Amino acid sequence: MKREHWGSRLGFILAAAGSAVGLGNIWKFPYMAGENGGGAFLIIYLALVFTIGISVMLAEFVIGRMSEKNAIGAFAKLKGGLWPVVGFFGVAAAFIILSFYSVVAGWTISYMIKSLSGALAIEDPAALGNIFGDFISDPVSPLIYHAIFMALTVLVVLAGVGSGIERASKILMPALFALLIILIIRSVTLPGGEEGVAFLLAPDFSKVTWNTVSDALSQAFFSLSLGMGAMITYGSYLSKKENIASSAGWVTLLDTAVAVMAGLLILPAVFAFGFDPSAGPGLTFITLPAVFAHMPMGSVFAFMFFLLLAIAALTSAVSILEVVVAYFVDDRGVSRKTAAIVIGVIIFALGIPSSLSLGVMSDVTFFGKSFFDLMDFISSNLLLPIGGLFISLFVGWVIWGKAKEEIAAHNGIVPAWISAWGLIVKFVAPVAIAFILLKGLGTF
Repeated sequence: MKREHWGSRLGFILAAAGSAVGLGNIWKFPYMAGENGGGAFLIIYLALVFTIGISVMLAEFVIGRMSEKNAIGAFAKLKGGLWPVVGFFGVAAAFIILSFYSVVAGWTISYMIKSLSGALAIEDPAALGNIFGDFISDPVSPLIYHAIFMALTVLVVLAGVGSGIERASKILMPALFALLIILIIRSVTLPGGEEGVAFLLAPDFSKVTWNTVSDALSQAFFSLSLGMGAMITYGSYLSKKENIASSAGWVTLLDTAVAVMAGLLILPAVFAFGFDPSAGPGLTFITLPAVFAHMPMGSVFAFMFFLLLAIAALTSAVSILEVVVAYFVDDRGVSRKTAAIVIGVIIFALGIPSSLSLGVMSDVTFFGKSFFDLMDFISSNLLLPIGGLFISLFVGWVIWGKAKEEIAAHNGIVPAWISAWGLIVKFVAPVAIAFILLKGLGTF
């Protein structure tokens, strides 16, 4: 069976950027900046994104295009031995992540509906906190939205690379940026909103600790969808005539732009109405609805915000599902339609205990963690860092000569910056990712 390819360079960049842009950019980045000195966190984050982050992304693109295989098949083709285990970690991480990611993404769909109905038009964060708590602890309602979101994800993936993923990305990513721009204009023009802009752009280095650096490194790494094989899978659909280094740069730039724009959307609005910018995860589903309730046409802007979140979640979820589907299509001979539907159903089923662990199963723990937190810990603290660590080592030490040739494939010229990239993937990235791994395990 002939392997699918992206129809255009723009389609690939938008799809890969869509993979990277997710809830982590719009939901997590603003509150992490709020907790870590605003502009100081931003500076550290940007430095890490455009050194370590872009280097690991390029390594994944190289592995994917060189092999034209899925995350497991790529390592088997390029080297064999035990290396396919690295790809297996990526596929396992994708499978686990999507199970609970879809649960949270389902919340955004529910909140779109709640925004339109006026159910969130409440200025008291405590009351909104009760609404949120009652919703996520309900045994049925979140599962319905979880099912809706998974169904949307499956529909895009089963349509294929060009007709499904690329076509959806060409619609969803421009829509995402349009919504961001509209909401930013509304936010920064609020009386007092300039304080939020200053907070994000003016660094407060007095709040910087090693935890700040660690958080920025984790955010830089995970916000780019690295370590789970998504970029290997997307890179495998690239033609040899594409400049993958340039593409990695554009994807990184678009992903980072969304994170910074999300900060410009959320923080000015939070400051304008005197809320706490370090409110943590509740900033999205509790604090922000209270902010929107203070605004004229607040329900409309709330709907647009949660639509924005849903779009970001969908573009990421599509790439995560594609990691698993590509393996079964390539190596197991399963049709794309069958793989997408069956795997989607299984992932949905795995997400059920994650959702219930926030309510009726809240007393059930594994190693002191709820099922939701356990799935998050296994994927984020173990599988993703391990995947990213060995991806860097594989490109830097195992296939380095071929990797340099792959970078030059589009024009035959090895770029001058190749030595700096080699230094990062051989030494800097492995050490930095090992730091994330050990810290995530509570070693220090």
